[in-house]
Amino acid sequence: MPTPVYIISDNVISPLGNTSQENYERIVNGETGISQVNDLSLSPIPFYASKINDDKLPVLDGPFTRFEMLCILSAKEALAQTSVKLSDRDTIFILSTTKGNIELITGGDNDISLSKTAESIGSYFHAVNKPVVVSNACISGVLAIITAKRLLASGKYKHAVVTGADVLSKFVVSGFQSLMAISDEPCRPFDKDRKGINLGEGTATVVMTTDKALTDNTSILVMGEGLTNDANHISGPSRTGQELSDAVTKAMNRSGVKNSDLSFVSAHGTATLYNDEMESKAFDAAGLRDVPLHSLKGYFGHTLGAAGVIETIMSIYSLRNKAILASRNFEQLGVPSYLNITTAVAGSDKKVALKTASGFGGCNVALLYSTV
Repeated sequence: MPTPVYIISDNVISPLGNTSQENYERIVNGETGISQVNDLSLSPIPFYASKINDDKLPVLDGPFTRFEMLCILSAKEALAQTSVKLSDRDTIFILSTTKGNIELITGGDNDISLSKTAESIGSYFHAVNKPVVVSNACISGVLAIITAKRLLASGKYKHAVVTGADVLSKFVVSGFQSLMAISDEPCRPFDKDRKGINLGEGTATVVMTTDKALTDNTSILVMGEGLTNDANHISGPSRTGQELSDAVTKAMNRSGVKNSDLSFVSAHGTATLYNDEMESKAFDAAGLRDVPLHSLKGYFGHTLGAAGVIETIMSIYSLRNKAILASRNFEQLGVPSYLNITTAVAGSDKKVALKTASGFGGCNVALLYSTV
């Protein structure tokens, strides 16, 4: 019998708020963090994105970059809810990000490696173990949680602190502009009129443990996972969706969960033409066409390495509140296979949620969560 692993605390910092509860409530109320950004340091033309207002953040002293500061603030809030400490040898810190301090590249700084960034964040908490970095395109956040789950289940550590983050930078914005993937309006996942993504910035943390004494009736059980790679194209997803479908099937089989047990699917849903098409085929092949499904990109934008952690936490709050969130800006289905897209907040007594993600290079991941 595998060792159970639980999520016992969390935090989300985004344009919608500085706590998970604030973010969840604003999503329930239909609010979004996406707006038009006019910032020449990021782009010569205006673009739609979700950008954090630094004036609304707590003050943090120290020689930290903006990226590191956001990670520290999120981890600090999540850790304050528990007795878990990074100064304990039984605790591992895992950083999920795609680009980290990439904006420093223009200043000729040679010390911008993700490992150094993770160590800088860990130093604030006097972390004694060398941090782990997970940087695997857009599945990084969910994969970091899976990495923590596996490390804890193996007995190597008792606790894990997983923080996901990415921030807007000229490097990232220009990269997606060169792919012609950025929408000139708020994004519309799975909609027939979708035009592409809105980028976003945010940070989120989950604290995980195998210590049952630290759990309560709000804790979340991390269940089975599935990982695949379709090896189709460096930036284009699978043509059939079979590989994401396989990841979902693996996660379901490892968890002993049936499709009828699912409260909802929290999809990747970037609002690009090919990603949304691929996901629709994958969910149909996995037998999930009638399960309620949403994308949260219309609220947060695509936060890259933070997305999987932010969206996991919002799924956790949905399960706790017996609710299913709405997929913002969706009006008419525009993908080849039917999906049961949620257009309004709904109730659900089911205890299990499925989170999926897909990314450049053909990576796919699926992970299940359950209330205890």
